[in-house]
Amino acid sequence: MVAKRDELARTRRAAGFTQEALAEALAVDVKTVGNWEAGKTEPLPYKRPKLARLLGISADQLEALLVDGLVRPSEASGSAGPPGWMENPTPVSLRQCLEHVQRDYDTAPSTSLLAIASQNHGQIGYLRRNVRATRDRRELVVLEAESAILMAQLVWDASQRQDHRTPRTYLEQAVEAAGRGGDKVAEAYAQLRISFLSLYGDKAPQNGLLDAQRSADTAADASPALAGLALLHVAEANAMLGERAACDKALDDARAQLDRVHDVDLAADYLTSAEIDRMAGSCYLFLGLPDQAEVILRPAASALENKKKSQAIVLGNLSLSYIQRGELQAATTSLHEAIDALETTRGGGGLTLAFEAGRKLRPWRQEPSVQDLNDRLFTLIASP
Repeated sequence: MVAKRDELARTRRAAGFTQEALAEALAVDVKTVGNWEAGKTEPLPYKRPKLARLLGISADQLEALLVDGLVRPSEASGSAGPPGWMENPTPVSLRQCLEHVQRDYDTAPSTSLLAIASQNHGQIGYLRRNVRATRDRRELVVLEAESAILMAQLVWDASQRQDHRTPRTYLEQAVEAAGRGGDKVAEAYAQLRISFLSLYGDKAPQNGLLDAQRSADTAADASPALAGLALLHVAEANAMLGERAACDKALDDARAQLDRVHDVDLAADYLTSAEIDRMAGSCYLFLGLPDQAEVILRPAASALENKKKSQAIVLGNLSLSYIQRGELQAATTSLHEAIDALETTRGGGGLTLAFEAGRKLRPWRQEPSVQDLNDRLFTLIASP
């Protein structure tokens, strides 16, 4: 059972919108707006920043309107409530939910995780605004930062890396919250994810270089692993800029961080030999060195068997390296393997590389093997 979001409807009317006008401004069906106000559904995360702007309220105020309109399960005569809603949530239960989604991220499509992640993020913000104990409030501020980072990842993936604005909003929220909570690891990781938007979304390597270096500096004392991961993206940004010497130095600096990772490093899983090889292979591709890239990427793909989203990126880059070398059969084989992984995970980075490889195979578009790939790529983008 759910309750109508009367305050949301009043806020809409106060902003001068009918349901029809708001639906048109948001490019959604009028029934969708009606369902939001009836408490039946929630706005998708990537719609929320624009909705808040149209209503003339902050993102936090919008989250409060959405959460306040829900009846708690204890009020619902035995109803389980909306997906992801917890009765009497605590910082511990909210963290458990967040970690559950984080564990699923590498193997599940981001679209399948958005609903529960968004619900959890809203509850974290709601509890943080209303909790009285300072210790709990600080814990929730840090948790909100981590949740905002995850929301940025999910929204970016779900938009197939087309929406850069909404993820950036979440990440800026994460940087601010982590700074208030004194969590340098979360702050550095949010800064690193901002560099991804610059590097892969805006195609602005100079900005990405500055963002990644800022992340490395923030993480330097808090997490050698995260500092190393940031340095890998410093290397990639330099490779995009054609600066091989600076790229090689950053790769060496990242490898040195691997030896500094300790057993209480909160980001220890982020920096591995396979991750270093994955990024080094990408760097060599940007530098126009496909032979060096192929030697590194092939074993990296095997090492990432349990991280399908990362593996799809490696296989996409491997296909690009073979294309640069004119090896059609190897290129199509690697791209088929990438699509195999993408059919279950739909990772944004892997999708981008797969379609880039597909475009670069156009000179061979009359070949049956390439036609088969084009069919699979079309099916991939057409499927929900």
